[in-house]
Amino acid sequence: MTIASDTYVTTDLPGASPDAPALFLFHGTGGDENQFVELASELRPGARRIGIRGDVSEGGALRYFRRLAEGRYDMADLTRATSKVAAFVAAAAPAGRRLALGYSNGANIIASVLFAAPASFDAAVLMHPLIPFEPQPQPDLAGRRVLITAVRHDPIVPADNAQRLADYFTANGAEVRLVWHDGGHEIRRAELLAAQEFLQ
Repeated sequence: MTIASDTYVTTDLPGASPDAPALFLFHGTGGDENQFVELASELRPGARRIGIRGDVSEGGALRYFRRLAEGRYDMADLTRATSKVAAFVAAAAPAGRRLALGYSNGANIIASVLFAAPASFDAAVLMHPLIPFEPQPQPDLAGRRVLITAVRHDPIVPADNAQRLADYFTANGAEVRLVWHDGGHEIRRAELLAAQEFLQ
């Protein structure tokens, strides 16, 4: 079911039980709230699935925050979007386990939310994230679980950027797994299998 509110347009599908975890789904640039809804039922069966549509349009392609160029973010808009997503997540699932999965721009907004409000998610899957800035230390990341999937020859995300992000989460106390593949910016089966194992 697609739901429009004063914050985001979402798809919100109930879990198999009242205490099922809430799995928040964040699409890549050009996707929408339904991009990962069916996939999520395979990655974490029984979870409540909440797909969130980005509220920024870049030439008609939906995103969660503006950018000035490839790899150059509008930092003021990223701050706005981070606060908005964190507030939405807290209101949508005020109790129970909260998980997140995002690809590309969706992974970036999840990471930014974890930098600012670590309690937003208990565990997060970040597929091909690009964080072209140095996050502030965040000791409250202790106890968070993070899976990063990355590509050694991604034309958009330099491999050292993914490694630095993994090192940041580790240094700030999170439990981190970094999975590599040798393709391009597309999602490969190996990362989906890693995400399925991680989310169980």
